[in-house]
Amino acid sequence: MNERLVKKTGILSDLMILFVALMPLWPINALSQPVKESPSIFKETRTPVAVLGALDKITTRLSSIEARQNEVVRFGTLEIVMRYCRSTPPEETPESVAFLEITDVGNDAQRKKVFSGWMFASSPAVSPLEHPVYDIWLTSCKMVSGDTSKGSE
Repeated sequence: MNERLVKKTGILSDLMILFVALMPLWPINALSQPVKESPSIFKETRTPVAVLGALDKITTRLSSIEARQNEVVRFGTLEIVMRYCRSTPPEETPESVAFLEITDVGNDAQRKKVFSGWMFASSPAVSPLEHPVYDIWLTSCKMVSGDTSKGSE
């Protein structure tokens, strides 16, 4: 029993000696200095975009809409603003979720908020837009490169 203890403590003491011997080679101030960021010219801005499916029930027009974060997108008399959009990583179960605010401007310019909440791509019936003329549903979320202006793609 004592021989095992001596062998184990012998290995530990050998490792401690090795650690102490190599310590002067490690720069002491390496951990205390902040990591320098690359110049902003090399940084790529990425903007979340919600890809929405849209149906006009009167004309049976089916459209795909890309809504950038905090920008107004129009479909018929609807104004759609995507506040947040996220997709799960590829190794997880596929799911996209977005927080949308949808306002019906109407033909008489009387604004009425018709939807404000979360939409899920895998379960559109969980929180649908209830509108007599339009259906809107989330298809996916993606990240696009470039600035937030509409003409950048």
